[in-house]
Amino acid sequence: MKRGILIYILIQIITINSYSQITIRHQVATPRATDSLDIAYYGKKKWLQAGATAFGVNMGVWAFDRYIQKAHYAYIDFHSVKDNFKRGFIWDNDNMAVNMFLHPYHGNLYFNAGRANGLNFWQSGLIAAGGSAMWELFMESEYPSTNDIIATPIGGMALGEALFRTSDLVLDDRRTGASRFGQELAGFLISPTRGLTRIINGDAWKRRSTSGKQFGVPDVSVDISMGVRALELKDEIFDQGLGFATSINVEYGDRFEAETSKPYDYFTFKTNINGQGSQPIISQMNIMGRLYSWELLDNAKDFLSIGVYQHYDFYDSDTISDVSNKIPYKFSTPASFGLGLVHKSKRFSNWSLSSFAHFNGILLGAAQSDYYRLKNRNYNLGSGFSWKLGGSFAYRDIISVAGSYEGYRIFTWKGYDQDIDWGTVDERTLDAQGDHSQAILHAISLRIDLKLKKQWYLTGIGYNYTRDTNYKYYEDIFSKTSEGRLMLTYKF
Repeated sequence: MKRGILIYILIQIITINSYSQITIRHQVATPRATDSLDIAYYGKKKWLQAGATAFGVNMGVWAFDRYIQKAHYAYIDFHSVKDNFKRGFIWDNDNMAVNMFLHPYHGNLYFNAGRANGLNFWQSGLIAAGGSAMWELFMESEYPSTNDIIATPIGGMALGEALFRTSDLVLDDRRTGASRFGQELAGFLISPTRGLTRIINGDAWKRRSTSGKQFGVPDVSVDISMGVRALELKDEIFDQGLGFATSINVEYGDRFEAETSKPYDYFTFKTNINGQGSQPIISQMNIMGRLYSWELLDNAKDFLSIGVYQHYDFYDSDTISDVSNKIPYKFSTPASFGLGLVHKSKRFSNWSLSSFAHFNGILLGAAQSDYYRLKNRNYNLGSGFSWKLGGSFAYRDIISVAGSYEGYRIFTWKGYDQDIDWGTVDERTLDAQGDHSQAILHAISLRIDLKLKKQWYLTGIGYNYTRDTNYKYYEDIFSKTSEGRLMLTYKF
């Protein structure tokens, strides 16, 4: 499935954002509980309107693809639908940004059609699944995609809930005039289907005695960093590039809340945005949303909880230059769930110490390929497992150090024939996850923040990526990439 709205989506992604836990936190606003009047007003479940909105999203995107873009896959009829049902699902060959980012974003539109009409997290996930199935089976002349029917609804739930709660921060039904218009516009850009629902229902201009916030005012911290980025590939030929970089981190909710049962009452979202030569605008995006948690230990010295978490991870790069003409790294997990432990030490008065450990199953993942080469695809799809370990310490609000280690193991089960003739392959019908292989990926990061004045900090971030891919039919490949960022950070 292709999308003609990449620039529009990128603008919206900049409005939210964190994966890493923020070590030195500054609250954006004083937390406040949800008003019961707001819950009663917006909590009515409207299944029919939610489904109709998701249907309308599909029809609108299809019309854009068909009549504006005139995309070949948008020319559908009874025969194309019949062929889709007859052939069934296959692994498609779109590029990684489309499959691992734009599809989850599209799923977020379905998902928030449900959330904006009173449905809860899981019920809205059903709307996302239904919208994705409609698109794959009816709205394209290409065969339905196995990876899309996984990434779109599941990744859409992660992006969707983060965006929905972010839009809740800016809306206020008590406002009028220019400030109200500005807030409604911001809410629409962050969560378009919520904004559309508010317009249809008249809530976009209706003045009420309460704010309308469905989550009250949560404990939210935001970091925005800008500076320079150095990316280097350590291979047979050394390749290096410099460019402008922006990092946006948000931590929403209380990571040390012991007993929780509402999905995404705590989540983190991080994105790295670049202005560097041939590099993608978005090189990294991570979402970690807590679904449930339970207290294991809480005394005068330590806090420890265990929880179920959803993870969305996206890492992307392109060739730095013609020196090596190689891609430094490329991997993603749009559908991943697992258990996580969160620890906090209470032993020191001026020091803040915390750590985490997550172990996840990957339903769908992607890792860079050295041999699978079609027009739009240079990565392998697969499934597997991952682990994430990290910790941080800070001395008051003066200095902090945070480190993390992420490991991924992705198995590509369904490959292609060893003697395949790539010159005669039709990428629209080739049904393969990629090369028969298993990829072991490691991402290590270290971040240091030093206070300069008030809410301004000097930030240094280092990344190291390694990939060890073992192929069934080809020579194994090991690659190593380093990245450094020197930035000025403002903590809201």
